[in-house]
Amino acid sequence: MKFPFFASFLVFVAWLTYEISKHSRLDAEKERSFWEKEHRANNTRRKSLDDLPYIAVPLDSLFLQLLPEDEQAAEYKETLRTLSEARIVNFTGITNTDLKLKYGAPNIDLLSRYDQNYTILARTLNQWASCLHKNGYAAQAREVLEFAVSTGTDVSSSYKLLCDIYREENTPEKIKELYPAAEALNSAMKKAIVRILQEAEQ
Repeated sequence: MKFPFFASFLVFVAWLTYEISKHSRLDAEKERSFWEKEHRANNTRRKSLDDLPYIAVPLDSLFLQLLPEDEQAAEYKETLRTLSEARIVNFTGITNTDLKLKYGAPNIDLLSRYDQNYTILARTLNQWASCLHKNGYAAQAREVLEFAVSTGTDVSSSYKLLCDIYREENTPEKIKELYPAAEALNSAMKKAIVRILQEAEQ
């Protein structure tokens, strides 16, 4: 009885050794591939940024005249006004290595700044819309959120609040219109946002 057990144990050890070796080899190949790509990216010359999908902040459509006495709202408005004068690009899900390969290593600081501007924009639009909704301006909040969605935001609470507003306005059929934007996201939040839409339709 001991021999079959011992033989099985040897087979298991051999299999485990093979799997560890295989994964180590794959990890080494991935690391080597990454550094080769990073080397190419760091040696990519500066390219024109004229064709970037810049996002313009439509101040006239964001209802900044509302809630003039609200101090928190004032912070959101000031941030949006500042962003309206900045360059903004949504690079969510795109690595710095890929950005350098496409636009040149010398541009990476600029590109990172543009992407950071977008992160701030998406967050601020969500905060401003929530503030508007809380103070009874549901229709205005809806328009702010619809603009946010059009820019490719992956702030899940923006989608949730927008779904809530559609239901409040007795237009739940509009939730279906959010699916293309959600499914086009290049973000780790994609599945969670699609799930929010699915739950909102139930």
